[in-house]
Amino acid sequence: MPIGSELDEAVLRRVRDSFDRQGLMAHLGASVSEIRRGLVTLTLPFRPELTQQHGYFHAGGTSAIADSAGGYAGFTLFPDESSVLTVEFKLNLINPARGDRLEATGRVIKPGRTLTICQLDVWAVHGEVRSHCATGLQTLMRVAGTV
Repeated sequence: MPIGSELDEAVLRRVRDSFDRQGLMAHLGASVSEIRRGLVTLTLPFRPELTQQHGYFHAGGTSAIADSAGGYAGFTLFPDESSVLTVEFKLNLINPARGDRLEATGRVIKPGRTLTICQLDVWAVHGEVRSHCATGLQTLMRVAGTV
């Protein structure tokens, strides 16, 4: 099955249940907006508490949702009774993150039995205008058993 294809309900539920256990995502106000095979998009609405000194979204929030989007993209490919951990990620901040919300998409570019590589992209959305504000790569590790 190709990346981006539909998933069965059990996988969707497993991803949503895991996401709902993330305290940081709840604290930031992030939500899941898309789940497909090897591809997940998260949304983070603007709040003044999420900004840095110039009024842009802080890189900490930007990188947190990018990391989680990629992690869940990989998780959609993992077998039941496994979990996911980020081993490494690098994010380039390429434009100011200013807008009504951020949308972070993680997309698997190299699935593996133990290590999986994801492309991370974050878009700042203001009205109908989208600005690509961050891009990066991530390495995930599949962990046997649920955590």
